[in-house]
Amino acid sequence: MGLEVEVNDLSTMQHLPEGAAFSVGPLVNAYNEGTLRWLAGRGASRVCLPPELPLTSVATLAGSVPIPVEVWGCGRLPLAISGRCHHARPHDRSKDNCQFVCGADPDGRDVETLDGQDFLAVDGVQTLSASCANAAHQFSRLRRAGVTSLRLSPQSQGFAAFCGLFRDLIDGRIGAEELSAVALPSAPGGRYSGGFLTGAPGVAWSARD
Repeated sequence: MGLEVEVNDLSTMQHLPEGAAFSVGPLVNAYNEGTLRWLAGRGASRVCLPPELPLTSVATLAGSVPIPVEVWGCGRLPLAISGRCHHARPHDRSKDNCQFVCGADPDGRDVETLDGQDFLAVDGVQTLSASCANAAHQFSRLRRAGVTSLRLSPQSQGFAAFCGLFRDLIDGRIGAEELSAVALPSAPGGRYSGGFLTGAPGVAWSARD
């Protein structure tokens, strides 16, 4: 079809037609310069780094290859992929006959601990963060590190406006504080986390840049 393919499993690459354009998604373990150089040498047009990397590692990796480097900008973080469907099992359905029950929870199904604390979210075979990771306050540092784009995870409510807020942030029309305040009511999980960029626990949230 001539469309660019995003690779999130390296075994996919052997099935790509010769010369087909492809990018690399955040589920590929691209944690070091050698891996990024190998991917670039194989023809990758861009790489979205795994979301669990700190800013120091992001800067090192972004400076190691001549292709665009993307990081997770906002949304629930993808933490793991399971061989079992987390949505089918509670409904007594098999993975092969799930009837797409995950559609009932378009932003993921919340998972709580036994004492009622938000813990994770699940979406089909994916395990996600309970909170919405928000890198808006690290935007200036990411730009200085050589990051060329931010990945925004789709959400069921207000996603077009959400993208517009980040466009305004990039273009300097609003600040991170205003963006975070306006976007919070529609953020999956109803709260933010800082992800792993600052080196603090990923679930922690600090608005300081």
